[in-house]
Amino acid sequence: MSESITHLVTSGRFSLDGGTWDVDNNVWILGDDHEAIVIDAAHDAAAIERALNGRRLKAIVSTHAHNDHIDAAPSLAAATGAPILLHPDDQVLWDQTWPDRKPDGELADGQVIEVGGLTLRVLHTPGHAPGAVCLYAPDLGTVFTGDTLFNGGPGATGRSFSDFPTIITSIRERLLTLPGETAVRTGHGDSTSIGGESPHLEEWIARGH
Repeated sequence: MSESITHLVTSGRFSLDGGTWDVDNNVWILGDDHEAIVIDAAHDAAAIERALNGRRLKAIVSTHAHNDHIDAAPSLAAATGAPILLHPDDQVLWDQTWPDRKPDGELADGQVIEVGGLTLRVLHTPGHAPGAVCLYAPDLGTVFTGDTLFNGGPGATGRSFSDFPTIITSIRERLLTLPGETAVRTGHGDSTSIGGESPHLEEWIARGH
């Protein structure tokens, strides 16, 4: 793993549609020795702040607004002064967790985020959530996929505001078009690669999840 990427696993609860599950989330910190961004502030703001190790936090980027990916975001923002960024199509999900605290800025398809000499491009990839995004870092040969693409297939689409045909379109058109050697760093579980996942697209379509 590149020294530009710090990986944390945090544990907490995921609640949606009346159900609650224990989950482990991947938190990704990207930057250099001076500044960084956090991708998905999950569960433990103090642990994330410690991992920053004094670096200036430039932004908290949310791949989507399911509570397990944003539950630590307001606390981390308060501690660091960093803005929380979210695609506006996920505001309806954000409001379920933080109705009295809005995000500070919006993410848009094609938007460029620069940090520590690195460039990330925002890819709007709806399906798991309407405002789901992935973050492509070509300099690192990496895409951060949140819950859109995992090691083994698409993210879940059996819940409110999700849709299986939509996530398949997002994966086919926005992710599987990236170079095959691109590392896929996910919201949960092990990393994979575009080349490792792309041969299985038709299998996912056939199984329907």
